[in-house]
Amino acid sequence: MAGKIIAVNRKARFDYTVDETYECGIELLGTEVKSIRDGRISFPDAWAEIVNGEVWLNSFLIAENPFSSIFNHEPARKKRLLLHKQEIKRLNRKVEEKGFTLIPLSFYLKNGRVKVELGICKGKKLYDKRAGIRERDLNRDMEREFRRGR
Repeated sequence: MAGKIIAVNRKARFDYTVDETYECGIELLGTEVKSIRDGRISFPDAWAEIVNGEVWLNSFLIAENPFSSIFNHEPARKKRLLLHKQEIKRLNRKVEEKGFTLIPLSFYLKNGRVKVELGICKGKKLYDKRAGIRERDLNRDMEREFRRGR
């Protein structure tokens, strides 16, 4: 991942274990690109699905651009993700396994184009989340002790 990061889905990394990640293009309208560049997006519960050999992003909201006229976009429309055919087949095989889903992890600009980091994720159980919190706290305490020791 390179370029300017627009938004990161921190909740996804907490709720899911990420198995693989893919860089995807996204099919957007002009006013949507302007709104994304301004950071006017919301995707805490966004997910992707494969329909007829195409990957579609659902529950991804792009706020309307306040400076455009009547040609504004619909904020909640489905967006098509751009991937190679072989990648889509690989994703489809993974998603058909029990428990895997496609979650957008981050949005960023690369060479002037909006890109999506799409993750093949599996939901965490409550005890996995607790273990992650415990590990984070221990690491934070160790860092604190190292700083005090210097």
